[in-house]
Amino acid sequence: MAGSGAESAGVKLIEWEDLQQELARLWSLSSALKKAKERKETLARKLESVIQERSEYLHQTNEIEEMRQKLEAQKLAMGDLLLRSKRTAENVKDQNEQLCFDIRLLLVASKMLSAAHQQLQEANKLLSGERGHGHLRNLQKMVHARQQDMVAQVSALYPVKASGEQSSGVKCDVNGTETGYAHPSNMSKPSQMSSFSILDLQLPALPLKKTSLFGDKKELQRSATALGYVAHAVLLIAAYLDVPLRYPLRFGGSRSYIHDYAPSTDLTSSDLASGSISVMGMTPKPAEFPLFLEGQDSTRATYAIFLLNKDIEQLLNYVGAQSLGPKHVLPNLKELMRIILAKEYIAM
Repeated sequence: MAGSGAESAGVKLIEWEDLQQELARLWSLSSALKKAKERKETLARKLESVIQERSEYLHQTNEIEEMRQKLEAQKLAMGDLLLRSKRTAENVKDQNEQLCFDIRLLLVASKMLSAAHQQLQEANKLLSGERGHGHLRNLQKMVHARQQDMVAQVSALYPVKASGEQSSGVKCDVNGTETGYAHPSNMSKPSQMSSFSILDLQLPALPLKKTSLFGDKKELQRSATALGYVAHAVLLIAAYLDVPLRYPLRFGGSRSYIHDYAPSTDLTSSDLASGSISVMGMTPKPAEFPLFLEGQDSTRATYAIFLLNKDIEQLLNYVGAQSLGPKHVLPNLKELMRIILAKEYIAM
């Protein structure tokens, strides 16, 4: 009954004879279990060590990857920097070559400047020497003095006076009021050409009227003589001043002519046939206009007087003065002589 109850409770009954074997088996199982636990613990420690090493390895691998990426970025930056450095080196080389070229040019310019400075010093020495600028000014004063002396003789030979003028040192206006010497800009313009005379002869009033066959021949001769006096005075003054006249004069006393090189606007076949115009070069010969009225067209004579006044205006401009007008031949001539005979002319 006991054996059946124990078996029903799940308890194994061992015989006494088998007890020792069972104990030995239990002891060996207990030893094996203890060894298994020890081995388990050993494996657990090894596994933890391996896991830790693996974790450290992964961490190091991540760090290495990050470092590799940083290295690649630095390589790219270094490549870009190297490229820019290469370009900069090329630019520096080009600038160095340009600088060397500029330096060579500067050296050449410096030598040229030094030579020019030396020439300038030599020129200054020449100017400051005995035959320098002062000598030239002295020569100019001597020439002006000589010109003044010769024009004074022309003024004495052909005196131009206003109506009522008493002496060559006093100038009167058209009303006979003494005005003294005056600058051209302050000189009053005469109202009539007849208020001035040359050697007591007056010029004909402009515009000239058409002469008739029964005109006063003595009056025509007097006007022609006066124009001849003016032409001769202008020729002499121009020669003394060494000024080539724009409208040359052919002096013939009371039968003088003045030339105009302006081409004619109407060219006829008769002009070509007469040879007054060169067909090949189309260079016209100067047209002559009479400085007298007897037997001449009044229009041509008027134009001749106008050209004569332009010559006097040219001489006035040469001495730094202005004309008093296109109809004031004698006043312009008188003003020209006054300026040349003034003391200031020598220092001009």
